[in-house]
Amino acid sequence: MHRNGLARAAVLAALLPLTACTVGPDFVPPAAPAVKHLAPASTASRLSPGAGEPVQRFIEDQPVSAQWWRLFRNPALDRVEREALAASPTLAAARATLAQAREAVAVARGGYYPQVDLAASAERQKGPPFALGLLPSASQGLPIFNLYQVGPTVSFLPDAFGLTARTVEAQQALADTQEYQLAAARLTVTGSVATQALAIASLRRQIEAVQAIVAEDRRNLALVREARAAGRANRSDELAAQTQLAEDRAALPPLRAQCSTAQDALAVLVGRAPTAWAPPRFDLDGFTLPARLPVSLPSTLVRQRPDIQAAQAQLHARSAAIGIATAQMYPSFPISASIGTAALAATTLGTSRSIFWTLAGGLTVPIFHGGALQAQRRAAVDAFHASLAVYRQTVLAAFGQVADTLHALDDDAAFAAAERRALDAAKAAADLQRIRYAAGRGRVLDLIEAERAAQRARIGYTNAQAQRDLDTARLFVAMGGGWQDSTFGASLCPDCGRRLRAGLAAPQPSRGSK
Repeated sequence: MHRNGLARAAVLAALLPLTACTVGPDFVPPAAPAVKHLAPASTASRLSPGAGEPVQRFIEDQPVSAQWWRLFRNPALDRVEREALAASPTLAAARATLAQAREAVAVARGGYYPQVDLAASAERQKGPPFALGLLPSASQGLPIFNLYQVGPTVSFLPDAFGLTARTVEAQQALADTQEYQLAAARLTVTGSVATQALAIASLRRQIEAVQAIVAEDRRNLALVREARAAGRANRSDELAAQTQLAEDRAALPPLRAQCSTAQDALAVLVGRAPTAWAPPRFDLDGFTLPARLPVSLPSTLVRQRPDIQAAQAQLHARSAAIGIATAQMYPSFPISASIGTAALAATTLGTSRSIFWTLAGGLTVPIFHGGALQAQRRAAVDAFHASLAVYRQTVLAAFGQVADTLHALDDDAAFAAAERRALDAAKAAADLQRIRYAAGRGRVLDLIEAERAAQRARIGYTNAQAQRDLDTARLFVAMGGGWQDSTFGASLCPDCGRRLRAGLAAPQPSRGSK
């Protein structure tokens, strides 16, 4: 018995070194892109729209705060952003999906350990009890007896070729994917809140400007009627003033509809029904245009963008899947053991004569599966190449988004300068027409047109201001929104920020590939 025990121990000892062998490729993150700059060559480092307008500067590799929207210095926006982070159903779903992915990692890690179960049974049967050392009687035939058994069973599948290790690696990569997708969802929500808030402020300013135009139209119509009564205007002049009033009134409903749509969208972002929540009053003057704009190097951006990191984590999972498919082509060595007590009477359970045990080891070698195992591995390789293409496309799309935003900011500065000059010129022209008309040297229609031109210029300037704010917010989003910041985890889950920052700083590929 002692020799048999030693032999079994020797077999197990010979199998244990196999657990250090992990087949399949080790994941290596894709190389940083060869692009040197994201900012177009035509984009200046300093955006100077003109006198009286805020100046913005591009700062290379400036860190982005996780609460980047606070740079607009708008308390109402801060409150709505916090509410959205706390109550957004989109983020709640992403958190639950992340928790599910983490539990899947725990399930996979269970394969590293033996599986221990306790079994107990009580049977009454008729049959040959040879296993119990009893012989049936020739005269009475097979006896009827009770059989009681209880004891633990242990089963273990040594990770001889890394099947368990690659499974854990794949599940961990999928969990990382969900963490990055949670970060991306947070960035989308905060960016959308800022965009809708700025849109509401801009639309309200436009509505106020159009209302001022309508008020001017009413005054102008009254002036035309006075001029007609005095013989200085005719019926066609009055009809023209009435037409202008009607046209300007018609511009209000579409603007109000757009504003209501933006308010409803903002309510949905904070997890509330539009009829049960009203946004604060956003005013365009309440937003401060951030003066320092971050511009990252391409090699930095791929680490800053959560969508790129999610694509890389998905690629890692595909790499591990190749190892899983490869390991399934190798032998497996299941081990099982049990010990317990069995007796014909419950009162004799646990006695020395009722103890039994088993110890078994096996070998399963894939011989012929109709080419399924090879096809499964080829499919895993194809899936890896597909994910690699998705990763590259994600990187290119990110670069394109940043370049578009930088172009837009450059154009916004020039547009704001032009609109400001147009507004100043229109106001000067309107003032001159008022003086001429008051002196009796100007036509009323010329005054009406000059005042309308000034109001239109004011709307154009408002749009230019709002566009600078909007594109600035889009730049912060395009740069990744600062989700690596130390405050990131507090708004998502207790350790997301720590885990993700650690993963970016020190990626750990699996070892021992074959």
